Amino acid sequence: MTAATAPTTAGERRCPPKTQHLAVVGPTASGKSTLALAAAELLGDVEIVAVDSMQVYRGMDIGTAKPTPAEQAAVPHHLIDLADPGEYFSVARFQAEAAAVIAGIEGRGHRALLVGGTGLYFHSVVDGYALPPGDEALRAELEAEAAQEGGLARLMEELQARDPVAAARILPDNARRIVRALEVIRETGRPFSSFGPGVLRVHGHPLPVRTVGLWIPRPVGARRIDDRIGAMIEAGFVEEVARLTKGPGGLSATAREAIGYKEILAHLGGTWSLAYARRRIADRTRQLARRQRVWFRRDRRITWIGCHGNSLATLPAVLATWNAPLPAGDL
Repeated sequence: MTAATAPTTAGERRCPPKTQHLAVVGPTASGKSTLALAAAELLGDVEIVAVDSMQVYRGMDIGTAKPTPAEQAAVPHHLIDLADPGEYFSVARFQAEAAAVIAGIEGRGHRALLVGGTGLYFHSVVDGYALPPGDEALRAELEAEAAQEGGLARLMEELQARDPVAAARILPDNARRIVRALEVIRETGRPFSSFGPGVLRVHGHPLPVRTVGLWIPRPVGARRIDDRIGAMIEAGFVEEVARLTKGPGGLSATAREAIGYKEILAHLGGTWSLAYARRRIADRTRQLARRQRVWFRRDRRITWIGCHGNSLATLPAVLATWNAPLPAGDL
């Protein structure tokens, strides 16, 4: 299983450490966090690194299934609560934060346990992609256009004309990704899709990391998603969204794209009933799970382990996989 280290900066790579780091990936609601916490408590020398594009936001706790304060106290967690919900947060920033965190973990003589389902964020850390540049002024201009009546549809038409490959991969209501794609296209003159996995440059030496993926049958995943959404609403998800919108910066365009938050905002605004918003959350979450399966399935370095609803039952197999030595060429 091969992988590459996260850079010390956006353009640098550090020398390969001797530490073999660990990772668990897979679709949402597969039980990754529960498994990772149990493994970390058992192993004793690992610190959890959350690889989630929305858990970086402070206050977005229920809707992102963030580890509880008790769980974070039991095992060190990193890359959680990095930004206010009104801030724009990029994969480049995440990559830089992760580099510093992993260096600190190594300095303490520990191993990082990467946990998450955000494929691009995961590979930006593990493979050290050279990421497309960003332009805040241009992004703000595009976000303003997207917020106008019919603006998002016009931007999608532009994207379809300039990069049909990228357009085919983005849902027409995903303002954040449409804006980001056009930001890169307008700034660089290159198709956004040309920066995709397999095209991005990888710098320097590989980071030894053993990755397992949790695989659950789709009907099991669908039931777990429905149960999770119900538990989130019972736990005060609607109230969480209402509270965040009243904060000093509200919710940024990035944060608003988090699954569940957009739908609850529509409910709070009187557009949708709570029951309809809940169905839309379930639909989007199932779509996300499908995309995650497709994304991670392309990575042949991942060892997949079947899970039928109880991820803790996979712990012996996961530990055995992690304990196996990496091929000599990967060290």
